[in-house]
Amino acid sequence: MKRFDERLYAAARQSLEVSRQLYTGRSDYQSIEVFENTLLGRVLVLDGIVQTTEADEFIYHEMLTHLPIYGHGGVGEVLIIGGGDGGILEEVLKHQVSRVTLVELDPQVVDVCREHLPSICGAAFDDPRTNLVIADGADLVAGTDDRFDVIIVDSPDPIGPAQVLFEQTFYDDCRRCLSEGGVVVTQNGVPFFQGDEVRSANRAFRALFSYSGFYTAPVPTYYGGHMAFGWASDSLDLAGVTPSSIRARYEANKLGTGYYNPEIHLASFALPNYIRKLLGD
Repeated sequence: MKRFDERLYAAARQSLEVSRQLYTGRSDYQSIEVFENTLLGRVLVLDGIVQTTEADEFIYHEMLTHLPIYGHGGVGEVLIIGGGDGGILEEVLKHQVSRVTLVELDPQVVDVCREHLPSICGAAFDDPRTNLVIADGADLVAGTDDRFDVIIVDSPDPIGPAQVLFEQTFYDDCRRCLSEGGVVVTQNGVPFFQGDEVRSANRAFRALFSYSGFYTAPVPTYYGGHMAFGWASDSLDLAGVTPSSIRARYEANKLGTGYYNPEIHLASFALPNYIRKLLGD
């Protein structure tokens, strides 16, 4: 039986059985692979690193979407940077938003995922509220005049073209694009192995925004324990929204979620001591 070995870390790796190869190719930006695994379902791999799987994508996509949207409480315009698999897009569209702009650098990722991972994106790309933009996300936030209530940075690891999405200049441009009360959320890796991602984002957030912090969720595919999500805003303390507000918003628009609920929302801001240490707390 063929196996796929992910080599994100030099001293540790995970190996997945490939029960069926569905796609192998290379775009102008990266290698793209989709295969089936008997436990995880279909698996998307970019440049040799697992991006998402059918079995557990709901945890990552729900936590990067519903927590900031329910925390905000009045979202109309959403910007997704990255997210070519459509998972975040599908979750955002479950809310009563007016428009969702998804900016993806690599159009081939979108095409491959629409063909081979429809269980993740569903019909999200065909929704009339979806505005798909094929462009560099960093360039878009640097030049757009649009303003967004929530900006979701669904980026891969800071390797190659994605490196710019982890730099302070990019976060500053995101800050400029937020509407009053707006919030930006980011994926910041697995702190047990990728502590520098959390440290650098934390430094940038504290230098640029009035409010910022991190929350976590366990995503089995992302080897190493807790997954860290960063958040930052100039006018919304996302971690300080009252439990009664979160529960009321959830009950008013109760979604069919597999992981997220109001209790998880509130508990996810409680950080283990090893992550607090990375933040200097």
